[in-house]
Amino acid sequence: MARIPYRDRADLAPQDQELLARPITLHRALVNAPGMARAFSGMGKHIRYGMALDARLRELAILQVGWLARSPYEWSHHVKIGMEFGVTDADIRALMAGGEGLEPLARLVLQGAAEVFAGGMEEETFTALQAELGDARMVELTLTCAFYCAVVRTLASLAIDVEPEYRPYLDRYPLPAT
Repeated sequence: MARIPYRDRADLAPQDQELLARPITLHRALVNAPGMARAFSGMGKHIRYGMALDARLRELAILQVGWLARSPYEWSHHVKIGMEFGVTDADIRALMAGGEGLEPLARLVLQGAAEVFAGGMEEETFTALQAELGDARMVELTLTCAFYCAVVRTLASLAIDVEPEYRPYLDRYPLPAT
C-alpha cells in the first residue's frame, strides 16, 4: 500500500490535470507535488521519445535497473513498454539469465546499466560502449540508467502499488526472491 495518497484528476488544480493523462499509480502519487511530477514526466517523455539511442537497447538498460532493484513496478511496466519497442521474450529471458544469449552490444549495455546501478560505470565498460555508441548516445544511456535508478528508489520509498493489468508480466517474468 502506498505511503501517500493516490490522487485523481478531480483532486488537482485545472492546470495540473494533464499530469494524469496516463493515470498509473506512480503518476497518481507524484502529483501530490505537481512541480516535481511535471519535471519527472518531462525527463521520462524525453527518454522514451526524444533520444537517438536505439529503443530496444534503452529498454534493456531500464529493465536491467528494474531487475537489479527487484522492483516489481518498474520491471512489470518496462517489460510491457519494452515489448512495444522491440524487446522480445528471448531478450527478457536472456536478461534474467545474466545476459547470456544476447548480442555483444546488448550485453555491454546491461553491464553498463548494472555498473551505473552499483554506483558508476567502470572505465573499460564506458570506453567500449562509447566506441559503439558515440558521445551523445553515451550521455543518453548514462542519464537513462541514472534516472531509472532514481525511479526505482522512488517507487520503493513511496511503496507504489503495481496495477492489476501489469501483474501478468510479473507472473510471466518473475523477479527473483529478495
